[in-house]
Amino acid sequence: MGKMWLVFVVGAALSWGTYGPLMHNGQVALGSPIRAFLCVGVAYFLLAVLVPGGILTLQDEPGQFTAAGTGWGLLAGTVGAIGACCVIFAFRNGGSPIYVMPLIFGGAPIVNTIVSMIQHPPKTAPNPLFFVGIAMAGVAAYLILHYKPAA
Repeated sequence: MGKMWLVFVVGAALSWGTYGPLMHNGQVALGSPIRAFLCVGVAYFLLAVLVPGGILTLQDEPGQFTAAGTGWGLLAGTVGAIGACCVIFAFRNGGSPIYVMPLIFGGAPIVNTIVSMIQHPPKTAPNPLFFVGIAMAGVAAYLILHYKPAA
């Protein structure tokens, strides 16, 4: 397997990196952020329900549905949908993809790191430069917002 996971990291970065500008285009073309969000929901249904449903039907997939696993999966989907909704409303309230998305992607790694470290405490203390990197993400978000180009 090796570093195959990196291919999927790049895929997620490319997908989420283009999400905001594409969503903004859809919102403008439809004249409605809610209609654009509905289209996102249809796409999620097609890709996140039908594809895994087909795979589970056609392949012997390990594991089983449990209350805890299903609950965590539904919670993850809920917070993902809330995030997408927040993107929509950021645009609806005057935000531009040129600074909305960098602020989101600057803030998300900080939140992710905090939540991940609470859920899965590191076995050893992180190198202090790890925390410098987190602080730099915060500084980057500030610089983006402070020096954003006129939309």
